[in-house]
Amino acid sequence: MGFGATILDADGLRLTTEEKAFFRDADPFGFIVFARNIDSPDQLRALCGDMREAVGREAVITIDQEGGRVQRMRAPHWREWPAPLEFVALAGDRAEEAMYLMYRTIAHELRSCGVDSNCAPMVDIAGPQTHPFLRNRCYGSDPERVINVARAAARGLLDGGVLPVMKHMPGHGRATMDSHFDLPLVEAQIADLRRSDFAPFKALIDLPMGMTAHLVYEALDYRPATLSPKVMHLIREEIGFDNLIMTDDISMKALSGTPPENAAAAVAAGCDVILYCNAPLADRIAVAKAAGEMTPAAQTRAERALGMRKTPEDIDISALDAQLETLLGGASHG
Repeated sequence: MGFGATILDADGLRLTTEEKAFFRDADPFGFIVFARNIDSPDQLRALCGDMREAVGREAVITIDQEGGRVQRMRAPHWREWPAPLEFVALAGDRAEEAMYLMYRTIAHELRSCGVDSNCAPMVDIAGPQTHPFLRNRCYGSDPERVINVARAAARGLLDGGVLPVMKHMPGHGRATMDSHFDLPLVEAQIADLRRSDFAPFKALIDLPMGMTAHLVYEALDYRPATLSPKVMHLIREEIGFDNLIMTDDISMKALSGTPPENAAAAVAAGCDVILYCNAPLADRIAVAKAAGEMTPAAQTRAERALGMRKTPEDIDISALDAQLETLLGGASHG
């Protein structure tokens, strides 16, 4: 039997009896944790243990730990980071090295609490019209620089035993609306998209997982990318990404259908696994049912992704901190 084609969350700091029973039956591919699920290192380790015990295996547990306002694990227990766009600017011509150290440190903090995946790097290209919800989460406006910095971030995560999830495929940077609340429409020509937005994803097709974008590319389809067989075909065939594709959260307002409808449509379009968050238990049960089991192709990709998890080498975090501080202090910003 295959994994359930979902990545799901929990209500609180530990699983309820009802959640344990549901996860045992649904057997989701993995889990995601949010700030409401996090209080202390010991508590988070216990919650991750609950989740894995419920499904009887070392299921992947992911998080959004980008830096800036998008980091679920925060002080006083964990480091606070600048927004990525600011961090890259601060590091100047040493941005790749700095980004590696930042994400290697993040990986150490995640892994020490039981979390072994991160929804990063974010390789969307920042443009003049990029919506503020996304802009300072980007790494830059030049595709080549974004590729190099994102590669360094991904390497830091992988070296720390954490699976990166690159996002948002095939490019969210032209969105002028926040897809948490609205459906962005991108009117760019396909040639421009190929030259800019798609390029980083094409350069990073070896990464284990990718996340879709909830926006409409007028040049490709009238349907949001997450629900579009045409866009999924482009990601698979033209961009060439044949690893695991998870949706962005299907509860976001950019998608107009019900969550079970969106789950079924995303699977039908070609997504491997459905991310569904911030919903009552009854709704999570309905989405798990609509998503069903992973297809054989999705299961193969899932197992390939899990095979890229590795036990990290021991590191001296204080030495890493000192190295990063020295690097940022001596970085050139010309």
